[in-house]
Amino acid sequence: MPQEPSEKTIEKMRNFVANYCRKSGTRTHPDPEVTEAVIKGLASHTETLGRPLCPCRFYPDKQAEVQHRTWICACDDMQIYKYCHCLLFVDENGMPITEYLPEDHEGRKMYGVIKDPSPDLGRPLRDQAAQREIERRERPS
Repeated sequence: MPQEPSEKTIEKMRNFVANYCRKSGTRTHPDPEVTEAVIKGLASHTETLGRPLCPCRFYPDKQAEVQHRTWICACDDMQIYKYCHCLLFVDENGMPITEYLPEDHEGRKMYGVIKDPSPDLGRPLRDQAAQREIERRERPS
């Protein structure tokens, strides 16, 4: 059974999340248990891997994922599309922002179009959306 992350690391992740919410114009999930579970997962990965790897995904090789950087919080999807798979960064209703996702993205299919309540904040990598879509379409199914 994995060891619980230290309170110091959990607090560090809480601060990171609060700061990122301010920068991105999002909120944490309204269910505190969801937020705490994701924060603990991020803290655990920070302690074991040295980086806050997204805890909501399966990785055959976590170290390789850390080197690749795609799923380090705030992940590429959050920085490009403002979409959080973990439901950590959401709108005021607890819904993930899907407005910027490609139409055939699983997030759009699951949640429909959820508008961004603060379009002037977040998405520092938005200029990579077109290239990301090309890469996604070229991947074998």
